Amino acid sequence: MTNAKLAVVTGASSGIGKELAKLCAKDGYNLIIAADEPAVQQAAEALASHNVTVEAIEADLASVEGVDQLIMQIGDRDIDLLFLNAGCGLGDGFLDQDWQKVRRVIDTNITGTVYLAHELGARMARRGRGRILFTGSIAGFMPGTFQAVYNGTKAFIDSFSIALRHEMQDTGVTVTVLMPGATQTRFFERAEMMDTKVGTDEKDNPADVAKTGYEAMMAGEEQVISGWKNKLQVAAAHITPAGTLAEQHRKMAEPGSASRD
Repeated sequence: MTNAKLAVVTGASSGIGKELAKLCAKDGYNLIIAADEPAVQQAAEALASHNVTVEAIEADLASVEGVDQLIMQIGDRDIDLLFLNAGCGLGDGFLDQDWQKVRRVIDTNITGTVYLAHELGARMARRGRGRILFTGSIAGFMPGTFQAVYNGTKAFIDSFSIALRHEMQDTGVTVTVLMPGATQTRFFERAEMMDTKVGTDEKDNPADVAKTGYEAMMAGEEQVISGWKNKLQVAAAHITPAGTLAEQHRKMAEPGSASRD
């Protein structure tokens, strides 16, 4: 059974985003899903089996033009749920990374996400209701040696989302941040990190992560860390010197670390 409520999900072609969209569909939300690859169309076809209307848009959310394309697709429709989930990473040492790839991580994780939050959040605030979920990361709690840019962008999102929540607390719109750990998605393959320990280690199930975030969002919670191991890691990060965290991260993310004891 369909209803008039609308959910918008970015980064929905696979992984956590696809699972978030699936939860929305099961709850009867019509969907607009976006990603920067053709697979978003296949995701839409699968989601439509839940008897909801699904619109898919292939757009580069690292660019202003791509974000504007998504905004135009939404038109003047009211948004009930907004999932700002699009993101990408990049492994290797910062000075060895291609600058255009570095810029893309920043523009996807920060610039495009913040632009969408600004434009669509304002609409939701004027309407006086709605829910927003950012996908942050526990990576934002630690200096990311050999993942320096990615961790830095997630530190921004973790901080920004909570600040935005408190700015919007009287608008009727709730803001929640989901902070997963390493999750079994295409992230590490795309980030060229399959020769690293973190890239090859066992990871969390994206369906479980999405469910944790979705339930926290619907309950209006401020933030949620998925998985007890990740909760312990964040608790330890609060009392561990930054330099120690940076060296611990090196052991997980340094190229070639997958083959070391």
